[in-house]
Amino acid sequence: MFSGRVDVPEEPTNGAYYPSMGMSSLKLLKYVLFFFNFLFWVCGCCILGFGIHLLVQNTYGILFRNLPFLTLGNVLVIVGSIIMVVAFLGCMGSIKENKCLLMSFFVLLLLILLAEVTLAILLFVYEKKINTLVAEGLNDSIQHYHSDNSTRMAWDFIQSQLQCCGVNGSSDWISGPPSSCPSGADVQGCYKKGQAWFHSNFLYIGIVTICVCVIQVLGMSFALTLNCQIDKTSQALGL
Repeated sequence: MFSGRVDVPEEPTNGAYYPSMGMSSLKLLKYVLFFFNFLFWVCGCCILGFGIHLLVQNTYGILFRNLPFLTLGNVLVIVGSIIMVVAFLGCMGSIKENKCLLMSFFVLLLLILLAEVTLAILLFVYEKKINTLVAEGLNDSIQHYHSDNSTRMAWDFIQSQLQCCGVNGSSDWISGPPSSCPSGADVQGCYKKGQAWFHSNFLYIGIVTICVCVIQVLGMSFALTLNCQIDKTSQALGL
């Protein structure tokens, strides 16, 4: 006999939905983190390759003789290597869901961010002293133009690219300006021309720097979020 009772299916509890929701969030996070780190790894490979090319060709030479390691090739090799290592940790940590690699990625990004902030503060505080050291280094370097091939290449490149002559002007060349110096009586020195270029592009340099810092903070946030999501998903699945 029909009793008039209708059986209503029980709604699943939140715990029944949680594993599937946690797994979908985990997959989304790990693939987003993997994709962006893969792009940065490719960029790091390109920067490293270009730096090695510059070191092999030795096109730009050495400008500061008291800092022979401070060349464009060396800087690009160091920057490219750091980007590749950090991005590799991010890629492997996200795709393998490895908490150790993710935390290593987070710590390295944090250290790099702190180093960048510290460097910016030091450049701002010791700006005058740095300007004096740069001017002294350029004056010392120009004295070895004819005796050192690497120094000559560096000065020829700077003078041709910035359209400048000497440190403060063409009068810095005692034996006469080289062919890389532009002709004209109103040609500026490379030191003042470099300062003018920096000040005119200061806004763009600041925007690029801020964007890099924001990307680093986002990478750190994604790594921490993915790390926490791995814990929550493991707990929900009883692992």
